[in-house]
Amino acid sequence: MSFNETDAKPLFLRGPSLGTRVFLFAVASILLMILDQREHHLTTIRNTLSVAVYPIRALADLPFSAQEWLHETFAARARLQEQNARLRHRQLVIAAKLQRFAALEAENTRLRELMDSTAQVADRILVAEIMAVDLDPYRHRIALNKGTRDGVYQGQAILDAQGIVGQVTRAEPLSSEAVLISDPSHAMPVQVNRNGLRTIAVGTGDIARLALPFLPNNADIRPGDLLISSGLGGGFPAGYPVARVAQVDRAPGEPFAKVSAEPMAALNRDREVLLVWSRVETPEFVEAEDDGAGEPPAEPIGDPTAAPPAEEEPAVPEDEPE
Repeated sequence: MSFNETDAKPLFLRGPSLGTRVFLFAVASILLMILDQREHHLTTIRNTLSVAVYPIRALADLPFSAQEWLHETFAARARLQEQNARLRHRQLVIAAKLQRFAALEAENTRLRELMDSTAQVADRILVAEIMAVDLDPYRHRIALNKGTRDGVYQGQAILDAQGIVGQVTRAEPLSSEAVLISDPSHAMPVQVNRNGLRTIAVGTGDIARLALPFLPNNADIRPGDLLISSGLGGGFPAGYPVARVAQVDRAPGEPFAKVSAEPMAALNRDREVLLVWSRVETPEFVEAEDDGAGEPPAEPIGDPTAAPPAEEEPAVPEDEPE
C-alpha cells in the first residue's frame, strides 16, 4: 500500500511564534487601555465582569470575615459581661451607702450624735452571690459564696440595694449560711425613723411581712413609717432601712397593738448581697483597740519617775509661815 505525500500531515501544527503572540497581546492591551481611558467603552464590560466575579471574591473572603466576626462577637460579649458585673457591684455599693445618708437626713440631732458615738459602720464591705436558697417555706435561709477565708464571721449583717437582708448564722472557709429577717426564728432591734421609737421586728415566715409584737397600744407609730436598724445589740449597723409599716391595728382593751411591716429588701429576688463589717467587728479596729489598750499601762510606768516633782509640792506650805 502506498501513501500519497499530500495525505501526510505534520505531527505538530506550527502557529505564530511565542514572541509574536506576546507582541500581539501587548498591542491589544495598549489599545484597550487607550480606548478605556479616552472613550470609556469598556466600563460596561468591566462592571459586568465585576458583578460576575463578586460571588467568587465573597466566597474567598468568607473564612476571614467569619473568623473576624466571631472574634468580635465573643470579645464584645465578654467585655459587656465584665462591665455589667462591675456596674452592678458598683450600683449595689452606692445604693447601700445612700440608704444611710437618707436615714441620717431624717434623724434629729440627738440620734445622729448617738450613732456617731456608739455605732459607726466601717468602710469595709464585700459583695457576695447567693448560691442556694432553702426550699423549706418555714426556713428562710440562703447560702453565700463567701466564707471565713474572706473575713466573714457569724452574726455579720447582710444588705442589698434597698435595705437589710439578714444575718450570717454559720461561716465556713469557702461559703456561709445566712438567715433572712423574715425567718420566724429571727428578731432584730429597730426604731421608727420619724420619732426614734425603738422596738423589735420579728420574722413571720412570710417573705413580705414582719411583725412588731411589742409596741404598746398607744405607741406613736402609723402606716408608712420607715423602720431602720437601731444598732443596739451590735448585730446590725445603725441607720439602715429594714421595713416600712404597712398596718397598725389598735384593739380596745389590748395592751399591745398589732403592727405589721413590709421589708425594704428584695428578699426573694436578690442575687447579690453586701456583707458589712460593723466598726466593733472589723479585725483592724479590734487590733487597734488592743494596741490602744496596751498603751495606758506604759504611762503609769513612767509616773513613778514623775513622782518626785509631786513630793516637792510640800515646799509650798513652807512659804506660808513667812
